[in-house]
Amino acid sequence: MQTAPAKTPDAGVLEDLGRATLQIVHDLKNQLNGLKLYATFLRKRLDREDQPSDERETLGKLIAGLDRAAKDLTALVRYARPMDLRPQSNVDLRRIVSSVIADAAERETGGLPKMEITAHIDGDSFSGEFDSAALTEAIKAITDDVRSTISPKAPGPVSISLSRAAETEAAALEWRGPNFGNRGGALSTTNNCGTIHVELARKIIEAHGGTVICDQDVIRVQLPLTNTKIKTDD
Repeated sequence: MQTAPAKTPDAGVLEDLGRATLQIVHDLKNQLNGLKLYATFLRKRLDREDQPSDERETLGKLIAGLDRAAKDLTALVRYARPMDLRPQSNVDLRRIVSSVIADAAERETGGLPKMEITAHIDGDSFSGEFDSAALTEAIKAITDDVRSTISPKAPGPVSISLSRAAETEAAALEWRGPNFGNRGGALSTTNNCGTIHVELARKIIEAHGGTVICDQDVIRVQLPLTNTKIKTDD
């Protein structure tokens, strides 16, 4: 007696499953954000009542974990949805990179510490047709991914370089940092950058006509500086 071959779900079923999953992820994100608010309230109360430092430290770790989980789910929802870019002419890529670096020095979120990032910017003109908010999100996501490799017990240098790609009208961005092998997810021969955040960044950058390459010790991005037509999802 032969076993009947397993049926492959049709496209309609998979689409329905994808929509349902996306809604569940969205609801989970909202629940985690609610839990984070409650935990933050408790931490402020512990601070006022001068409770033991280990209790406050434990609650701080809980908040950081909730923050990371909510951030991951937000990226997953953003990745699953079509790109809705609003590009403008003469957006200064140098200014975007500088703002991300300054933000890293001031912001402590998702378990990532505040840290100085070394910038190497070679040139003055890096203007192009970009969606400034989306591109800032992408560059920030890659920067945070590199920051996540840093151990508080053994900190190392993180650098971002911005230059003109050789013989092309494109900007070349590179991120370098220690312990790239500790980045979330395994890099593969298919250029899987390992985390949903960097994959979302790749989607945004490719919609701008750019490219992202992830290696074991560097992440490289190229972005056209001419007014290239922005790609949109069908």
